[in-house]
Amino acid sequence: MASNYIYNICFVSLLIYLLSINNSSLLPQANAAGSCGNAPAASLVPCLGAAKNARAKVPPMCCGKVGALLKTSPKCLCAAILSPEAKNAGANPAIAITIPKRCNIKNRPVGKKCGRYTVP
Repeated sequence: MASNYIYNICFVSLLIYLLSINNSSLLPQANAAGSCGNAPAASLVPCLGAAKNARAKVPPMCCGKVGALLKTSPKCLCAAILSPEAKNAGANPAIAITIPKRCNIKNRPVGKKCGRYTVP
């Protein structure tokens, strides 16, 4: 019973947080990405080290996740890179946007704008 109470408090807190975001640069990306939700950002956790440091080797698991995301919902990559979750985890969008190239992903959207960043 207590776990349901904690779950409800966490859910309400997350909902309030998401509703209180007043960053207009995120809103167009969220709309452009459709209904990506938080799943893309959460699935890219193996990429965090590579998203913080441009010289870090990108783990194969990260490359697999990014490649799969680009195949299924390429617009969600921007949503994940620019998400509050990624920012709070310390990811640098200017570095994170280079991960598809660093993984040698052939079908990456070269030249696509992702907020103020461009996919190399």
